[in-house]
Amino acid sequence: MTKTVVITGASSGIGANAAGRLAAEGWEVAVVGRNPERTRKVAAAIGGTPFLADFDRLGDVRALARRLLERYERIDVLANNAGGLVHQRGLSADGYERTIQHNHLAPFLLTNLLMPKLVACNARVIATASLANTFGSLRIDDLQWKKRPWLGGWQAYGTSKIATILFTQSLATRGLDAYSFHPGFVATGFGTDSPLLKVGRFVSGGSMGISAEQGATPLVHLATVDTVDAANGTYFDGLKPDGRTQKSVRTPGSAEALWTASALLVGLKP
Repeated sequence: MTKTVVITGASSGIGANAAGRLAAEGWEVAVVGRNPERTRKVAAAIGGTPFLADFDRLGDVRALARRLLERYERIDVLANNAGGLVHQRGLSADGYERTIQHNHLAPFLLTNLLMPKLVACNARVIATASLANTFGSLRIDDLQWKKRPWLGGWQAYGTSKIATILFTQSLATRGLDAYSFHPGFVATGFGTDSPLLKVGRFVSGGSMGISAEQGATPLVHLATVDTVDAANGTYFDGLKPDGRTQKSVRTPGSAEALWTASALLVGLKP
């Protein structure tokens, strides 16, 4: 039986690499991306199906969920991979801070809308998190980052990755097979607007970071291995379980408080 994987952020970087490797292993791949040209190009190259969605718009996420449910009888793996660093603070089309919407609220909504099918198929959910969670600072009363200095978006980005890890843990407590991972610092288009990363790439001659193939390896491994050798909900640093996390990840009640706040923001019942 052919397995189906949905990969968001699959038009470039580790998402595109993982899509190609899974397609080569015989998977049916839903290539989800924001850029029409790149998304269709990747899908055509690997024999996958392109789905366009801009996570700046929650309406796009709802439409994406509808199309996926119509297109696929089953979904075996959902890889919530899309996201990134926003250097200058801005608001999404829905009026939310863009970092938290791209990296957490959009995948939160998508996963919940697909939930009945994911549960019915005993699906696995994989989320691309980051070691950057260690310098985040989760405040449920300030998910929109209105009460704190922006500082190039780095702490907001780290906080969104705390949310990624906590959301994955919450999915595990709700009966889904769910894991998150840090891919390593990958030499892709991540943070192209960040002056700090521009300097780093200049100093390193553009070679700063590991390859997209190396970064995609944990995603491919977690998607394909029959049984994950770690507790459900585990956050991996690469292929190693129990990566370093900021203290709020380990604070009792944080995951449920985040779930409730997130559901209210995207219009779902907590």
